[in-house]
Amino acid sequence: MEYVTPDLCDEYPELVEVADPIFNNYGGKRSFGGQIVTVKCFEDNSKVKQLVEQDGHGKVMVVDAGGSMRRACLGDMLAEKAASNGWQGIVMYGCIRDVDVIAQTDIGVKALGVHPMKTDKRDIGDLDIPVTFAGLTFCPGDYLYSDNNGIVISPEPLEMPGA
Repeated sequence: MEYVTPDLCDEYPELVEVADPIFNNYGGKRSFGGQIVTVKCFEDNSKVKQLVEQDGHGKVMVVDAGGSMRRACLGDMLAEKAASNGWQGIVMYGCIRDVDVIAQTDIGVKALGVHPMKTDKRDIGDLDIPVTFAGLTFCPGDYLYSDNNGIVISPEPLEMPGA
């Protein structure tokens, strides 16, 4: 489904919150949405790797990578695995790499920037906890919608007006 965040903001002003405009688009999908699953990690993408292996149909992975600009917590192989397992999108509060391949992958990806260095693998991180960045707190089970205009979240699923 295609989401248009300005239309969602107009239709549901009492439900939506809007993320600060700090992200760039990198994925093959420019519009994506679904139920939030969270990861909190710092320069270690072990938990991201764990999640992309799971069924992600109807879900968006929100990764609080601490805003690190020194390591990439997502690369082409993890993005391709996420897409093949049905994940709708990944929002990365940090960096990604392999952007040319990710741009051809059928998944939405937003991140702060790019960095060629991979992370360490120490199996450190937390899953399914509230994470706060970009002026919002992203709670597991809430809903996220994203397009070229930005990111909005809601405590309940939203229907596109006129759908």
